[in-house]
Amino acid sequence: MERATGSNAPGSGAPVAGAGYRSGTFWRLYDGLAQAIDRRCGWHHLPTLLGLLVLIGVRNILRRQNLHDTYRLPAVPPPEPEPFEPDYAASRTVSGAYNDLDQPAMGMRNTRFGRNIPLDAVNVEPDHDLLDPSPRVVSRELLTRAPFQPAGTVNTLACTWLQFMIKDWFSHGTGDMSNPWTIELDPSDPWPEHPMRIPRTIPDPTRPAGSEGPPTFLNAETHWWDGSQIYGTQPEHQRLLRSGQDGKLVLGANGRAPIPDDPRINPTLVPGWWLGLSLMRTIFTLEHNAICDRLRSEYPAWPDEALFQRARLVNAALLAKIHTAEWTPAVISHRTTKVALRANWFGIAGERVRKAFGRLSDSEVISGIPGSKTNHYGVPYSLTEEFTSVYRMHPLIPDDYSFRSVTDNSAIRELGFDALTGPAAEQVQDELGLDDVIYSLGTAPPGLVTLHNYPRFLQDFVRPDGKRQDIAATDILRIRELGVPRYNEFRRLIHLKPAADFRSLTDNEEWARQLERVYRGDIERVDLMVGMYAETLPKGFAFSDTAFRIFVLMASRRINSDRFLTDDFNTEVYTPAGMRWLDDNSMVTVLLRHFPALAPAMRGTKNAFAPWRKSGAPAAA
Repeated sequence: MERATGSNAPGSGAPVAGAGYRSGTFWRLYDGLAQAIDRRCGWHHLPTLLGLLVLIGVRNILRRQNLHDTYRLPAVPPPEPEPFEPDYAASRTVSGAYNDLDQPAMGMRNTRFGRNIPLDAVNVEPDHDLLDPSPRVVSRELLTRAPFQPAGTVNTLACTWLQFMIKDWFSHGTGDMSNPWTIELDPSDPWPEHPMRIPRTIPDPTRPAGSEGPPTFLNAETHWWDGSQIYGTQPEHQRLLRSGQDGKLVLGANGRAPIPDDPRINPTLVPGWWLGLSLMRTIFTLEHNAICDRLRSEYPAWPDEALFQRARLVNAALLAKIHTAEWTPAVISHRTTKVALRANWFGIAGERVRKAFGRLSDSEVISGIPGSKTNHYGVPYSLTEEFTSVYRMHPLIPDDYSFRSVTDNSAIRELGFDALTGPAAEQVQDELGLDDVIYSLGTAPPGLVTLHNYPRFLQDFVRPDGKRQDIAATDILRIRELGVPRYNEFRRLIHLKPAADFRSLTDNEEWARQLERVYRGDIERVDLMVGMYAETLPKGFAFSDTAFRIFVLMASRRINSDRFLTDDFNTEVYTPAGMRWLDDNSMVTVLLRHFPALAPAMRGTKNAFAPWRKSGAPAAA
């Protein structure tokens, strides 16, 4: 227990990014060759084995050079976790503290986002430059959806899942309207208020006034993959969610996760709440309770608290497994990435070997990251501003939804996205029923993450508080405001070649002309999000190769740094029953356990995020 008394500051000791990681002569030569091949050919154009070998070198370089600790900058006061309790050694805390027992504040709620770029490369632009070109002009001329461009390799559950994950991973807070960004508009712009006002991101209150260095911002959520979107990040909120019996969470009379009456914690009143997010919250509340039933049958003498904490561990790890081994290979469905991403969880030995024999080796390459040694790669763990920026993928969301019967695929109702947000999301589920809602999302495609495919509704979004917001313009402004460099400089900093001109950025001639007009011929001014949306996508990808580079680094880091997915991923902490649950379950089994009426549509489905067959259609060969 003495380990819990170390320094609370996540970045104490000013560690160097990737210190010592594969730094010998062999690896330096290997990584240099991999980078050269990647720049010349592109890893996604190579045969699978060679592509995997190149991606290993790419990730090595990113681990050494693209992890940077913002807690090296002054902080007053430093973050302070709650007092240590012995139970924290084998359970996740509400605040996210004590995941790392040597640095207990690491990754907890209200600690800083880190960086994937050197701190002196954070792009602090003067206000005039930061608003150039106008985020509203970028939104209207480059992002507006016309027409809907579907992503054919995945279903709409993929976009509901992503927002469900983001709800767990990061939030910059609700924004500050006391001194908003002011966007001057063209007189012909139909926006009802001229100028447009967008709230600023809340500055880091722990930074001393006048301190040097780039701006920093706090994450209102925990940085860990801990299921906080289900379990809450405040003790009083978690108490409301728990039934107090058998470790279970509360379910409403309608069989869904209930909505608290308290407006301070009512999720339907927070911008961003919609049917998909509500649906996923219910599914994994049901899954938590099913895990409790299994644990209680194995360990009948356990009290409510022990059952709750173990079920949370298992449920959170199952979320991480589904995202790593199912969601990500579905949205970047390239032959190489499907192998690489599943290997993050199972290793190259594969799922069957892991289930039959457990880990064959300490190596994450052979047996996967879960159960390997915790590794922060020389930098205290946090999510990063660059990670939040590449995850701005609103084009995945369709504007229009056709709800159909799981029984015979007959039409039930056509609704726009505006009818599925805020408190209305709960009414739609009451009226349609969860079986038909899930089936409808599972058989419909989301959008490609590309130019001219941003949801129209989100460009004129009415928040639950009645305020209107162009989310596309806000996305553009947020990335600039957080100091993430523009597209070309970002690519240089993650070891990719910048675009020489607009026609080398995209193979769409019309888009190239539009980009050149909006950015007045200056390729260096192209926004990161716009550049990523303009890229030609690798085969099977729903988003850009530039975004994928941050995935290569951060997807594994989120597992590598979490002791509950590394050192403490074992039967002693999770119990033998809990580990078997993780081995035996996937998103497919989760859905079929709680919604057996989906079985005909999901027959033959190996990945729940791939398109399902429609009721009455023949099963795929």
